[in-house]
Amino acid sequence: MDRVLTLSEKLVIAAPAADVYDLVGDPRRMAAFSPECFSVWGRGQRVGDRFTGWNRRAAFVWFTNCRVVAATPGREYAFDVSTFGLPVARWGYRLAAVPGGTEVTEFWEDQRREDWRGRLVATLGLLFSGTPAPDRAERNRAGMRATLRNLAHALA
Repeated sequence: MDRVLTLSEKLVIAAPAADVYDLVGDPRRMAAFSPECFSVWGRGQRVGDRFTGWNRRAAFVWFTNCRVVAATPGREYAFDVSTFGLPVARWGYRLAAVPGGTEVTEFWEDQRREDWRGRLVATLGLLFSGTPAPDRAERNRAGMRATLRNLAHALA
């Protein structure tokens, strides 16, 4: 099976982009929407800010170190994820005004390298999250869909 390197999911949310950004542009609020994230330490609202995300799936609990790489209110919010100094992924949201509200695109880009560091990150991912690397993309897709539905419900 080929490795999936990028994913995105879209949903039109019946709310202005500024209101959507207020939620996605503050990672401390993500625990209310994400099926995996249950806590965030740090602010993470401006480019360069760092925060730690705490995640859970069943009995597995893990943390990730994150650095904000895009923070344009009403348009885009994104952050890079690393673990023990090794690149893992970029997560983010792009917002676009459309009839009926805001089209919200959540995206994920795998940043694991194709070398021993990437294999180490994949092994750590399996140990901490219980998810084998080949299954991560589909688990992320399901999580994106749930997160977007939860955002839409919160803004209804």
